[in-house]
Amino acid sequence: MKIALRPTVPAFVGRLSRLLLPGRTQSSTRGSSQQTDETGRASGERDPQPHQTEPAGTVSRRALMQTIGTAGGLAVIAGCTPSDESRTKPSAGQHTHDNGQSSQHNDTHGNGQSGTSGRGDPNADIQTLTSEIALPAQFQSPLPIPKQLEPTRRTSDTDYYEILQSPATVEIVPGLRTPIMGYNGTFPGPTIVQNPGRRVVVTHKNALPVPTVVHLHGGTSPYDSDGYPTDFVLPAATYGTFPAMPAMPGMPAMGDPGAIVSKLQRDYTYPPQPRAGTLWYHDHRMDFTGASVYRGLAGFHIAHDTEETALPLPQGARDVPLMIADRAFAAAGSFRYPALDPTMHTTPGVEKPSVNGVMGDVILVNGAPWPRMEVDTARYRFRILNASNARTYQLALQDSSQGIGFTQIGTDHGLLPAPLAQDAIAISPAQRFDVVIDFSRHKIGDEITLVNQLGSGSTAVVMRFVVTRATNDNSSVPATLSKTDTITPTSSMTQRTMKFHRGGDGEWLINGRTFDPAFSHADVPAGSTELWTIISDFHHPFHIHNATIQVMSRDGNAPGPFDQGWKDTVFVNKGERVQLAIRFSSYKGRYVFHCHNLEHEDMGMMATFRIT
Repeated sequence: MKIALRPTVPAFVGRLSRLLLPGRTQSSTRGSSQQTDETGRASGERDPQPHQTEPAGTVSRRALMQTIGTAGGLAVIAGCTPSDESRTKPSAGQHTHDNGQSSQHNDTHGNGQSGTSGRGDPNADIQTLTSEIALPAQFQSPLPIPKQLEPTRRTSDTDYYEILQSPATVEIVPGLRTPIMGYNGTFPGPTIVQNPGRRVVVTHKNALPVPTVVHLHGGTSPYDSDGYPTDFVLPAATYGTFPAMPAMPGMPAMGDPGAIVSKLQRDYTYPPQPRAGTLWYHDHRMDFTGASVYRGLAGFHIAHDTEETALPLPQGARDVPLMIADRAFAAAGSFRYPALDPTMHTTPGVEKPSVNGVMGDVILVNGAPWPRMEVDTARYRFRILNASNARTYQLALQDSSQGIGFTQIGTDHGLLPAPLAQDAIAISPAQRFDVVIDFSRHKIGDEITLVNQLGSGSTAVVMRFVVTRATNDNSSVPATLSKTDTITPTSSMTQRTMKFHRGGDGEWLINGRTFDPAFSHADVPAGSTELWTIISDFHHPFHIHNATIQVMSRDGNAPGPFDQGWKDTVFVNKGERVQLAIRFSSYKGRYVFHCHNLEHEDMGMMATFRIT
């Protein structure tokens, strides 16, 4: 089924959807995608022109804003703000960076990714929402472990799962009830484990009041199961052609002829993953990803392979996923998100003070505020995911008895070739780091705190480990973890430049354009490897679907201390040029790349590419 999409209000601080004339088809833009291809251009050459020629029949956001004027756009916004009860009310001290306190971050590591100084705190330009509740005591709640989902049936090569996307009310802050949108009514959602050589089919049923899209982040997936932002699962058979709503007066409606839309439910098929890895699934609905994830639509998907399972790494109860996410809370206990439309039906985007991103003053781990975990005198493997909308963390371990650090064994796409000793780990939104912490050097009663060196006040700590049991431990971290190939750039590789920047009218742009489902920024051969240079004028976590990345350089220098291994998300700090070697999957179709600051993504910083 194909469906037309019509945003009601393009807005300066919301998602200004590209407007297409009726009758525009996917085939009409195929030739135009070559206008932004930079095949063969050397890395050091000039950047692409920020404004490409528009395909026939297109009215760009920039042209729209020039037509109605910025004041006109802001006037539209004024008529679409939510009620006083649901909207953020800026006041003195309300929007501050970590409650207005100075950063505890040591700038000798810069952004923690490049290993250079002078970049500063990547959260500094993003304001923190202050909760309206008394913040709960730290290190009191036990760490929850997301439930592992059991298959509904198995065949010789496939495991089948079912997930109900539904509203629920849960206790996150003790004594308060928080409404969420949850996978199986929980936050985080249940964990799916994909075993070596096994295909996984997940049937998602939508019982929420809004459309959804499920993206397996980091997954190698066919295009129709990847979670393209307009491939909606509508919540009812009678829901009609949501969101086919009136466009702005005098302007045409938007359409996506390539959208694959389902009603009530959809089967997502995931082939055996090429490498073990800590993947995750989350909502990816066009214009509303930030609001959906903030309200709870996120869960782990852990893929194994035979190489990993043969190693003596910590297993079972000592293989622990940690989903770190910051939130702010309203007085009654609900999540506080500054949406222009809290119903998520009409106007996308956030209020102006939050257009750089949404951060909260409560740190949740697996859905609990600043939890504590009782541990044995043994090694533990922690699969750390930053599921925050915009906050970057620099994680370190702090204890009263002796220094302790991380042994990094993996990243977004599985194990490193060899373990790395890390005193701290910088992790931007959507990144994953697999680490081992050895508690055997501790005695019963020792407390080890996971701290955030980029935070202050309530955001300076994350959780606490308490050593409570002595035990024998047969696990180990071998000197060789994985056989991985290293990409060496060659002159024959296609080179492209993607500029992530703010537009003159406040939009978040890639190469001068906001997201348009019908416009391809790059057509890439299946299975090919290309060199992309990402240029940033702000702090942008670059994420690409259905591909894997190795970092080649940062500003012409060697990759940073946290750039090792295969990735799908790479942090690009303000003013950086990061060169990436990207290896594309053999699955063909249209996919996207985007900033994983979710407010930036919702406000246009996303682009289509095609694997051909």
